[in-house]
Amino acid sequence: MKYQPPYKINSKIIHLIAEISEALGLLTVLAQIQDELKLRKANRIRTIQGSLAIEGNTLSEEQITAILNGKPVIAPPKEIQEVRNAIKAYEQFQQWQPASEQDLLKAHQVLMAGLIDEVGQYRQGGVGVMSGDQVVHLAPPPSQVVRLMNDLLQWLEQSDEHPLITSSVFHYELEFIHPFSDGNGRMGRLWQTLILTKWKPIFANIPVEILIYQNQRAYYDALQARTNQTDSAPFIEFILQMIFDAIQSSSTTDQVTVHDTDQATVQDDDHVQRLISVMEHREYNLTELMSLLGLSHRSTFQQNYLNPAIEAGLIERTIPDKHKSPKQRYRLKRM
Repeated sequence: MKYQPPYKINSKIIHLIAEISEALGLLTVLAQIQDELKLRKANRIRTIQGSLAIEGNTLSEEQITAILNGKPVIAPPKEIQEVRNAIKAYEQFQQWQPASEQDLLKAHQVLMAGLIDEVGQYRQGGVGVMSGDQVVHLAPPPSQVVRLMNDLLQWLEQSDEHPLITSSVFHYELEFIHPFSDGNGRMGRLWQTLILTKWKPIFANIPVEILIYQNQRAYYDALQARTNQTDSAPFIEFILQMIFDAIQSSSTTDQVTVHDTDQATVQDDDHVQRLISVMEHREYNLTELMSLLGLSHRSTFQQNYLNPAIEAGLIERTIPDKHKSPKQRYRLKRM
């Protein structure tokens, strides 16, 4: 292997990898429930909104949802185009291979269509990263981009490092090389998600980008720290912390608003997940279910736990046409 990106694995990075792996185990158990509760689309919307907001796009989750559903939105045409491109890219991205240059260029073409002239190709001119009126990073000259990207993609294909590390290093190196005339930030975040999704498919539904947006200053500081230290460990630490926080957030959300074609809303998702997790494949009466959760107030249990689970199709009644029957029992819905 010719190229080796400069980074060191420290104890904090190892600790974060262990924490992420443990949290992923819990989240994977909840994944089927989350799919049933229509959270996949909501998380994809958060991912798109977060990644584009970092680049200055002002559209809200509600506006992105409307565009996704084919409804008109009053907003700057450029921002609407950015959203449409991102929706298309995130719908296709699992078909691409992380180490394929052809797929990388195809992704850029999809993501930047109608926004710049040089879509799906490496830049032909010099470029710098600005902070206010100061240049904080001068990218390598365009004559070096093809070689640098070939080295990086070859390293990605051959590396035996943990995917959490390779994805973070690739994200940083792409930003350092800045191979495109525009769209490098959103490409770096998209490609890290792709690398992680090839490792664990559940990453396709974890909106890490929204947390990066919420910590945007720290994101840029972490990128700059590597430039100053010739070691991307600060960036790896930052990104792993964002991934861990996103997993934790996805696992413990108390209320999730989900927009589908009917603008449906599923609330108290945490309550539903808690109820499902304690039930076995047998029938229960109301008192038994409340006892499993340590609850004593019947109407609260029905309103916050049982009814949402039934409406989501996760629990079913044994006597569906007589809701108040004294012989009524409840069981996990048979798939």
